[in-house]
Amino acid sequence: KIMGYSLSSNMNTENVAKALKMAIKNRSSSDPLIHHSDRGLQYCSGYYQKILNKNEIKPSMTDGYDCYQNALAERINGILKQEFLFYRTKNMKDLSSLVKESIYLYNTKRPHLSLNMQTPDKVHKKSEEIKHLSGSNIV
Repeated sequence: KIMGYSLSSNMNTENVAKALKMAIKNRSSSDPLIHHSDRGLQYCSGYYQKILNKNEIKPSMTDGYDCYQNALAERINGILKQEFLFYRTKNMKDLSSLVKESIYLYNTKRPHLSLNMQTPDKVHKKSEEIKHLSGSNIV
């Protein structure tokens, strides 16, 4: 499930961190998290690493600039671009609306074969319910 995103004209640290901050704000689990990324300067920066550390998120980076080591993120980006973001927009405001709508559709309406034809949102909610139920049975 896409938990955070940010649209900007560049990939500087502050803009990329907006997506991370949104994901943290939308977080519904207290389970340990691992943040996997490539070795882009924005992810290696002290600012970005401080946000991860503050939120107890363990960073994990590829061995180099190998996109195949980040296959899940690359796949999600491909789906968004190929299935949802194929309209040309006139400005950033329109593109922002299109991105927001596309992520909503990706999370809530698009079934995934790898998720047994369920949506990411449904699988995410189901996993949270299972954790909640199993946690309530602990004596």
